[in-house]
Amino acid sequence: MAELTVGRLLTSWQPDVPALLLVVALGGLYGWGVLRVRAKGEPWSPARTAAFTVLGLGALVVATMSALAVYDHALFWPAAVQNILLDLVGPLGLALGDPLRLAVEALPEPAAARLRRTMTGRLVRLLTFPLVSTALVLTTELTVYFTPYFATALRVGWLHELMYLHLLVAGCLFVVPVLTREETLPAWCTHPVRAALVFLDGVIDAIPGVVVMTHGTLIAGAWYLHHHPSWSPDVRHDQQIGGGAMLSIAELVALPFLLTILFQWARAERVQTAALDRHLDRQQAAEASAAQAAEASAAPARVPTTTAPSAERVRPWWETEKNEVAARIRRQHGDQ
Repeated sequence: MAELTVGRLLTSWQPDVPALLLVVALGGLYGWGVLRVRAKGEPWSPARTAAFTVLGLGALVVATMSALAVYDHALFWPAAVQNILLDLVGPLGLALGDPLRLAVEALPEPAAARLRRTMTGRLVRLLTFPLVSTALVLTTELTVYFTPYFATALRVGWLHELMYLHLLVAGCLFVVPVLTREETLPAWCTHPVRAALVFLDGVIDAIPGVVVMTHGTLIAGAWYLHHHPSWSPDVRHDQQIGGGAMLSIAELVALPFLLTILFQWARAERVQTAALDRHLDRQQAAEASAAQAAEASAAPARVPTTTAPSAERVRPWWETEKNEVAARIRRQHGDQ
């Protein structure tokens, strides 16, 4: 193969039919959902659409059809970047588009109800349970690199495509339920708990990169030793570059993921505060109306004269002042 330069890294592309069909299907369904929601007169954020298409589907395209796919059979580090894009970056972009909420709002009510029942079913609840989904992501990455899975996928085309899908689904099982506005997680998964889970996931996602970078045994060593191009660094250094890239991308993704959770937390607090203020305003208005009605019902039938209240309200100055002159006048009036 030609030497991998910056120019070839940007311009080398090859089609991947299964991946292309998946991207077209996901993009078409999402676009249909946006059109359905807007046809109902309801808004849908362009930022969510951009995140789904550019970051989510874009990561799938780059991972499976760019220079990373062209050179992944000759060098380890492009394959490592591919896998981390499919496992972390792509799911994050898809989740930011909130496809579950879009589907619920776009589908007719019976279909939306069935979708909600599916999302809250036992199997989905188990797979998306935060600790279970985190373990699935870690197990998937370690299985890919430290079993014959990856080396076999390099030789067998359909297994390579299945590995792409496996990584994407494993990542989505954790990210999508955490970021969606639909209630798919247990009630105890409040925003503070989700922020803690995302932080924990960021730490766990760093483990495969560190292990790959420091592992003494070559990953798919027989394949890469046989297909090692003369212009590339040695195979062990290539593996270290791949592990470092995995670690760097995992940590870069963890920060916007955590910031998104914090933003959702702040927005939810604002919504709850506004709802509480409205409730208190209504309660105070009701109490004031009740007090006015009680005063009106307890008022005497005849109208009191104005002389007595005014006499009670307006008092001579010597009765209110606290000085010697006022006290002397008060004593004189007392003697009289």
